[in-house]
Amino acid sequence: MTGENVFGRILKGKVVIVGVGNVLRGDDGLGPVFVERLKDKVGVPCINAGNAFENYLGVIIRERPETVLLVDAVHLDMDPGEFAIVDPSRIEHGGLSTHDISPSLFLNFLVEETKCDVFLLGVQPERIELGTGISQTVRETLTVLENEVAEALGSGDYNSSDRVTSESSAAQGRQ
Repeated sequence: MTGENVFGRILKGKVVIVGVGNVLRGDDGLGPVFVERLKDKVGVPCINAGNAFENYLGVIIRERPETVLLVDAVHLDMDPGEFAIVDPSRIEHGGLSTHDISPSLFLNFLVEETKCDVFLLGVQPERIELGTGISQTVRETLTVLENEVAEALGSGDYNSSDRVTSESSAAQGRQ
């Protein structure tokens, strides 16, 4: 991929990354796989919500995020493995979700409780049949996305305000 790393523009403040999907249904499991691969590479909470995003709302809210990045398989009418940052409100109206229940109600609650910005990183699945595993195409996309998100988050510090606090404390200790 060429061009600007879009994640550098959207991952601001205290970030929480949430992977959504069912790992037993092929590419639908890309969200949980993504956060599991990313969690040891970045210093932000990476939550594997599986296919029950609503069960993790309290955990996410307690983190007091300024930005939440949801990662999920989304029907984008694109080639398998292609991805886009999707306005989460499109899920409710556009039938984009691969899930039976629209997460819009839960997203609205999350935004109301935290006043955070929510972005949906949607990846076009190749297959979502039970027991098929993640396709090679989507696996390659996840590697690209993993690198871009890690790069955008920098050295893995939790967020910019924590980094300033740590640097200030260290400077005071040397005086």
